[in-house]
Amino acid sequence: MDLVNIDVVSDVVCPWCYLGKARLDQAIANVADEIHVTVNWRPYQLNPDLPPEGVDHKSHLAAKLGGQAAVDRAHQMLTGLGQQDGIAFDFDAVKISPNTLDAHRLIRWALTEGPEVQSKVASLLFKANFEQGRNVGDHAVLLDIATEAGLDRNVIAALLASNADKDTVGEEIEAARGMGVTGVPCFIIDSKYAVMGAQSVDVLTDALRDIAKMKNTAQIN
Repeated sequence: MDLVNIDVVSDVVCPWCYLGKARLDQAIANVADEIHVTVNWRPYQLNPDLPPEGVDHKSHLAAKLGGQAAVDRAHQMLTGLGQQDGIAFDFDAVKISPNTLDAHRLIRWALTEGPEVQSKVASLLFKANFEQGRNVGDHAVLLDIATEAGLDRNVIAALLASNADKDTVGEEIEAARGMGVTGVPCFIIDSKYAVMGAQSVDVLTDALRDIAKMKNTAQIN
């Protein structure tokens, strides 16, 4: 079976990243009999300057997008797209725009238990933010998500209370920017090929097959 590795650069408060994950999951399912795909989640912060406690979501987003009318249009479009991909966006439930540094630290620590656990943590963070309106910058929320994913709650609590991996996460984000990543999601396949944005399931499926085919051709030659 062919092997393909994907690094997903994303932020857990990015609705397009949530859509991108849902579509990537479907694409991976489409090629499950042909290609073994390993997914690693890499950090990016859309709002790195927000305070640790976050800010009011509605006013922050209105200022960022140019007014409430623009926010409403974006949410209406995203809600429709989410329904197609099995995501129940509830934007009215979101009260806080959080700083996502600690969420990214949790995603990083989850990888020590394997990529499947890391992906589960990423899914739970997206769901918590966009479908449940929970503050994913809050340590209590992060601990509940860690526990639900099977991580050791006491270990994660101790790590969150420390500065562990804050610099490392920041360095990864800067490295992504240095590679030319200016928006998310960005799917980096086998450290060579970049697919930008929440592409369709068909585009992602074709990309996986095309890259696996190119790897086979290169090995034969």
